[in-house]
Amino acid sequence: MDNKIKTPLIILADDDPEDIFLIQNAFNENLFEGEIRFVNNGEELLDYLNTRGRYNDTTLYPKPDLILLDLNMPRMDGREALAEIKRDVKLRSLPIVIFTTSNNEEDVIRSYELGANSYITKPMTFEGLIKITDALGKYWFQVSRLPLLHWDTE
Repeated sequence: MDNKIKTPLIILADDDPEDIFLIQNAFNENLFEGEIRFVNNGEELLDYLNTRGRYNDTTLYPKPDLILLDLNMPRMDGREALAEIKRDVKLRSLPIVIFTTSNNEEDVIRSYELGANSYITKPMTFEGLIKITDALGKYWFQVSRLPLLHWDTE
């Protein structure tokens, strides 16, 4: 068994280029010692997780430790992607944090019903985003114990 410490990998599913840029910069401000990769919608997220299409090389596209999932995206929104991930026995233990602008109570309830591990409304300021990403990084990669996930490479 390899004893090398694995660098944390976060996948952010979000279709807003400005949000992606700001979130990446906020993690950088916090000196996050992991990697953040981006997909633009739920379909692309599922392709990545299921090693389909351009994501078929698990060396180039390893499985994430955490998913940050926006709810409102084209093609397949976050609700649909969340439901599909949590139905899949190989994927359901992946921690998923809903990270969205929606403050709608129905979205909060539905996300938890579908299996979200947390729900965070994106802050309105960059300073708020820095605080949130710092807390996310510390909680998920220093405080919380994540499952050791074993992936099929088929």
